[in-house]
Amino acid sequence: MAKDLERDLGLFAVIAISMGAMIGSGIFILPGVAMAEAGPAVILAFVIAAILVVPAALSIAELGTAMPEAGGDYVFIERGLGPTFGTIAGLGTWLMLMLKGSLALYGGMFYINFVYQLPTWNLAVPAVESTLTIPGVRALGITFAIVLIAVNLFGVKQTGGLQLIMVIVMLAILSAFVAGSIIQVEGANFDGFFDEGIDGILSATALVLVSYAGVTKVAAVAEEIENPGRNLPLGLLVSLIATAFLYALLVFVLVGVVEGDALTGTEEPMAEATELLFGEVTILGGIPLGTLAVGAIVLAALLALISTANAGILTASRYPLALSRDNLFLSKFEYIHPRFSTPFVAILTTGAIIIFIVATQEVDEIAKMAGAFQILVYILVCGALIAFRERDLEWYNPDFHTPGYPWVQLFGIFSGIFIISQMDVQEIVGSIVIVIFGFVWFRWYAKEKVEREGVAKGLARREASKQFVRDTEAQLEEGADSPQPARATDQYELLIPIRQDVSREQEDALIQMAAPIVSRRNGRIRVVRFDEVPDQVPLDTAAEELSEADIEFEERTDELVRYLEVPVEVGEIVSHDTRHAVVNFADRTGADLILARQEATSRLGTLFGRDTDWIMDHAPCDVVFVQHEQRVQVDEIAIVTDRSPFNDPLKVELADAMADVLGARIRFCYAVSENAPEELTETIEEYHAELDDLCTVPVESTIVRSNDPVKGLSQALESSDIVILSTVTHRRLPDLVIEQRSDRLAAAIDQPVLLVHSKQTRRGSFLRPILDRVLFD
Repeated sequence: MAKDLERDLGLFAVIAISMGAMIGSGIFILPGVAMAEAGPAVILAFVIAAILVVPAALSIAELGTAMPEAGGDYVFIERGLGPTFGTIAGLGTWLMLMLKGSLALYGGMFYINFVYQLPTWNLAVPAVESTLTIPGVRALGITFAIVLIAVNLFGVKQTGGLQLIMVIVMLAILSAFVAGSIIQVEGANFDGFFDEGIDGILSATALVLVSYAGVTKVAAVAEEIENPGRNLPLGLLVSLIATAFLYALLVFVLVGVVEGDALTGTEEPMAEATELLFGEVTILGGIPLGTLAVGAIVLAALLALISTANAGILTASRYPLALSRDNLFLSKFEYIHPRFSTPFVAILTTGAIIIFIVATQEVDEIAKMAGAFQILVYILVCGALIAFRERDLEWYNPDFHTPGYPWVQLFGIFSGIFIISQMDVQEIVGSIVIVIFGFVWFRWYAKEKVEREGVAKGLARREASKQFVRDTEAQLEEGADSPQPARATDQYELLIPIRQDVSREQEDALIQMAAPIVSRRNGRIRVVRFDEVPDQVPLDTAAEELSEADIEFEERTDELVRYLEVPVEVGEIVSHDTRHAVVNFADRTGADLILARQEATSRLGTLFGRDTDWIMDHAPCDVVFVQHEQRVQVDEIAIVTDRSPFNDPLKVELADAMADVLGARIRFCYAVSENAPEELTETIEEYHAELDDLCTVPVESTIVRSNDPVKGLSQALESSDIVILSTVTHRRLPDLVIEQRSDRLAAAIDQPVLLVHSKQTRRGSFLRPILDRVLFD
């Protein structure tokens, strides 16, 4: 029997967990470093950063009430956008938490270093004037990291009560600092507030974003929150507003009481400000108040930063564990120590990376990189919420709905992209690298191991299906029952270009395929033979000569079209370059479709380019190439798609026209892998049903389940008389590596094959294959 977790976390517990995860480096380390970027306007940077986090916080609140399960943002993204983006989010969050933990460790050591410089109480002990060097600070940080790694390895646990006490102690110390220092704020310190301009503010915003990284972490325990529909969103917003207000107030005080030169660039701003304010004040017994005040601030800083570092190791190590359990990462990260019951490999790896970061990176570099990964995850969270909402799933019933949907999420996505674009090259490259690495890793390592997919993929398929249905409907309406035009020049025209070596049977097969297409459009056929002569022969001389072959062509063509019920014109063109002549003639005569024969070509044959590829690239109209041309009795026309199940509208129109005139039926065929999700097959069946409603002839749907799609489809097509496929321009060398599936299928069957290339396909040829691979591969 499954066990449920007790819902015993109330509103104050949610606020405490969320604030405890946020209060740390944002106030104890970053104000001085960020001031070097923005000057006194660093206050605005903290406020803007909080605003940028709001869309993700609201999205997490809604998703957390809809799916109150352990895992938080990684689970939401993985379920919403699919395992590919889940891999990216999991790796990004893992890195972000490690960077945040490294920042806390490295920054915390500056506060310990600061203690070395404090005078002792009024005792007979000389003041300690020594200070640690930067390598010494790093060494101290690495030492603490090793201790915390050991603590996590041996399974020492934090408790909610300790977290609440820590938050209360920190808030009390910080509140006392504000109360004692706000009256000493100097207005002159705010002179030149905007001297660094908007670029400086945005740069500082990117730097301090990590301050709010913990706001959404409470969603990981949403399963334990009492009345999550109220307490989760309210707790997140209250904690975010309270923390942002506290940050802004503290930074306002820091800027107001410490001169800019002294504050800019310092890694222990709170300690610097406290010593400056209270260093000369003594209390009963001659004890320096400054020593006590700085001691309290250092205590608060160490509580916050070491706790943040420990939590960073704890939570960060769970991400490779979760990825591994979901078959998205190396299985060795699943290893749980038999004695300590901790994810040993995950903790050791996380700790090793944290040690490396502390040993090699600077504070501002760590903070900005962490902020970049954080924003990347927040962008994905907003995208995941849109996917869940738009998919209209029956089980998705959150207790809280984000106000302002979808504009809030769109703001979160675009503002996040904008902020990342304003970062330094290192952060931009880091964000791009993690996205590319996550995508490549999933495709290389996890794709065959994971059968699930995100709701966004299904949503995108359904939206694409609707668009293709609309486009097909428009195409069919344009082609069906076209009225006879008033002027012959407006007539639908199909051009059949043939070479001198085309036989009577091949020409007859082309004409018989063209006739029903033209009949539907009330158009005409132009059969034109293109004679190619050497460059040395003048064209006018060649055109004047009427050979026996020319006479035979005209006579046989007249005989072939004698019984057709559509008008046919016959002509001959002499040229030095046939492919140019075909395109120029089609352009000059206003042809709507070129129907030509094509020999099957090996991949090696595409290396130096083919005439058919050049014609597809330059033709002013749609192009159809015919392979295995022969005159057959047509009872069934099969339409097959390659990467995507969605057909080019031109293919559907051509098949419907031919089947309508010939009294045949249409069969839509698509191949999926044997382990393809049922959701995919349902989308395909719904799409085929929509096409059935649009077509004027009977329609069948065939979904072939096979891990060898060419073999599976070729067997399924044995009963078909004509097969219609899509074709694209062959890009020479790439086609030696990756062969088009349509070429393989055309070569594997014996029936006549129509390879369709429409102008619409040409316009979308860059993005369409990418989209197809993302949605259906």
